[in-house]
Amino acid sequence: MIRFILSFFGSIFTLITMGAAVVAISIGAVFYVYGQDLPSTEALAKYSPPTISRIYSGEGKIIDEFARERRLFVPAEEIPDLVKQAFISAEDKNFYQHKGYDPRGMLAAAVEAARGGRLRGASTITQQVMKNFLLSGDRSAERKIKELILSNRVEGVLDKDKILELYLNEIFLGQNSYGVAAAAQTYFNKTLSELAPEEAAYLATLPKKPSNLHPVRHKEAAIDRRNFVLKEMKENGYLPEEAYETAIAKPLLSVQAGDYESFKSALPPRDYFTDEIRRQLSRDFGEEEFFTGGMAVRATFDPELQEVAAVALQHALEKYDRAQGVWRGTGKTLPVEVLADEATWRAELAKVEVPRDVQADGQWYPAVVLSVGNNDARIGIENVEDDEDGHFITAKDVTWARKLLNDDGELGRKAKVAGDLLETGDVVLVRAMTKDSDGSFVRWTLRQVPEVQGGFMAMDVNNGRVIAMQGGFSYQDSVFNRATQARRQPGSSFKPFVYASALDSGYSPATIVIDAPIEINTPQGLWRPRNSSNKFYGPTPLRTGIEQSRNLMTIRLAQEVGMDVVGDYARRFGVYDDMGLYLANSLGSEETTLFNMVSAYAMFANGGERVEPTLVDRVQDRYGKTIYRHDQRDCEECLDPRIAVDRAPKISTNRERVMDAITAYQLTSMMRGVVDRGTAASAINLPVPVAGKTGTTNEARDVWFVGFTNTMVAGCYIGHDQPRPLGRGTFGGNTCGPVFQEFMSEAIEKYGAGKFRVPPGGQFIKIDRFTGARLSNEASGESVVAEYFRLGEEPIFGVAFDGGFAMGSNLPLFDDVASSGQTVTTSTGETTIVGPDASFGTLSSGGLY
Repeated sequence: MIRFILSFFGSIFTLITMGAAVVAISIGAVFYVYGQDLPSTEALAKYSPPTISRIYSGEGKIIDEFARERRLFVPAEEIPDLVKQAFISAEDKNFYQHKGYDPRGMLAAAVEAARGGRLRGASTITQQVMKNFLLSGDRSAERKIKELILSNRVEGVLDKDKILELYLNEIFLGQNSYGVAAAAQTYFNKTLSELAPEEAAYLATLPKKPSNLHPVRHKEAAIDRRNFVLKEMKENGYLPEEAYETAIAKPLLSVQAGDYESFKSALPPRDYFTDEIRRQLSRDFGEEEFFTGGMAVRATFDPELQEVAAVALQHALEKYDRAQGVWRGTGKTLPVEVLADEATWRAELAKVEVPRDVQADGQWYPAVVLSVGNNDARIGIENVEDDEDGHFITAKDVTWARKLLNDDGELGRKAKVAGDLLETGDVVLVRAMTKDSDGSFVRWTLRQVPEVQGGFMAMDVNNGRVIAMQGGFSYQDSVFNRATQARRQPGSSFKPFVYASALDSGYSPATIVIDAPIEINTPQGLWRPRNSSNKFYGPTPLRTGIEQSRNLMTIRLAQEVGMDVVGDYARRFGVYDDMGLYLANSLGSEETTLFNMVSAYAMFANGGERVEPTLVDRVQDRYGKTIYRHDQRDCEECLDPRIAVDRAPKISTNRERVMDAITAYQLTSMMRGVVDRGTAASAINLPVPVAGKTGTTNEARDVWFVGFTNTMVAGCYIGHDQPRPLGRGTFGGNTCGPVFQEFMSEAIEKYGAGKFRVPPGGQFIKIDRFTGARLSNEASGESVVAEYFRLGEEPIFGVAFDGGFAMGSNLPLFDDVASSGQTVTTSTGETTIVGPDASFGTLSSGGLY
């Protein structure tokens, strides 16, 4: 009997032992099979997570950031213990004891599930790192086995803090926040070291299901889970009882609930400048590297002058738009039924996409028309509380406009009351009108984004640093950057390059060129170019030709010099890559960008040296290594301790010379005449010497002004995105000139300016600027100008050049060409002259001035 019993139990033991062996062998086989061809864990030691690229101003302030995954990488040693303890308590309380997987945790999870409790995962932090970095996220036994194998392996490669570092920087925590540092900023606008226990605990609740624990939409669930984590922290010895009781009693405050300001509030609204940096660096370094590489970009941007540039351009565009007298509004409306409840209409208004980045004469606000009375319209304004009387658009504020009724351009009657322009539910833009004397409030006034658009750009003439760039009226209305992306006809603002080629070819500012009618046969027909005044002035010096922007002189000069030479100068200065060698292009009929034109004018201002424009001073990678630096000049004495304290170190430059220094000064002197007494004289009035050139294309489809001091160059163009005439009386001088004046008034205050440097190797000779005749050194008067000539070069006076053109037949010299038109009476009872029918010369040549 005893033998039987022993035999029985022996058999049972044998079976158990053999079964265990089979199970062990099977498990070993499974782990062996799945352990083959797994990803290497060694790569994790060199892991560089995708991080935010940030753009900084010259003062070191963050002005924008770009990322696909918003992540701020923080090394393990800089992550506070409180944050580590919160996540360990929530996710893996045995993290520092196990070897990658936690048998006790797995067993506890299985027992809880067997007892009918909730089915929970038992993945350790190490396993989650394996899943996030090396494996897929699918739910399968195969993935789980691989996860266990890799977790055990990685523990032999990385220490616990490195594994925790990977986890806390990689994990997704909702609201496009990856990693704990970005999440702390997103939810609480705090750094990790500033987090309270209850805030760290809330972040630790998010890895499993961030969308289900939103601090506003799922507030109760979020608080329950936060308090559970706090309890775990207390039980694990990380949180004293008193601190625990204090933390669980705290409400869940967050950025999303409006308890804290968003970190974005410290950033200025994205604008054309930083978006252009994004475009250029994505091109130079690759889009993937820019959005994930954690670049630190030091921009050339001057925040104060960028705001001045934006407002100056907005002033000009709005002035033109208001002069047209057409009300278009925003085209957006709110349903009438939402207007009865203030909270409802405010919430709905906040969703409407209208520009909120306009600061011209004060902040522009979105508003909704709540009701329309006999004379006035009551409005509700975003972020402005209603007072007892309410806010209104009064009848006197609408009398400037007629309402656009349809896409065909039909207009309503001239407005007399608010109801002539507005209807209940209309979403509009408004700003506060204030008194100039004391800034006190007068009334709310209607505003609208102009149809006409434009661009502005300013840069340092010596180093190419772009100080300000505005690519349109409002970035939030249109992200298209008209300073860099729009290709437009520069009109007469191109003429200085024709004159530069002539001056370098032996001509002088006193050279006489015939200003007389021209006829040119073209495949499109007979081209008869004209001056903007429709008059011809006979023999005229070059100086007067550029000051008064004479088209016919420019064409004859281009013919004398050769369009191949003009085209070479345009390429050398970067205006065009390959300009067509047509005479019409000497008048600026071929399209280019404002960016190219401003950059080219900088080389006139700095004495003829090449300068490359840049929006970026320096780019550093995520490790702080400089991977791009714009200023390539050598500082030969910067490290020399013997340099006197009152002397700057010597900095050498190897910049290419693109034009002779004397030519650059001669041209600058001539272009000063444009500002002092020429086509820009009425708009530009600055306390320092200024040179520049206006440009107006046929029918004023585009108007330009580009000008410079000895320190800074700035340029503006204005026109419709789909080119069409801007109307009679619109010129570069009176439309773009005021933008330059407004900006440069502030820029000169900040950066200074002075006289243009006179290069050695020349002499001043006085001439008559109307006839080109040489005058005595004692001569003075309105017509006298001192021109700079090269030493050893005896100026030739009295010789006129005509470009080889015969004078056009039957064309009046010095007579007003418009006299061949008809005198008619307009609808207002006034008389005006209507010219002859348009020809190829007046429409397609450039015909520019």
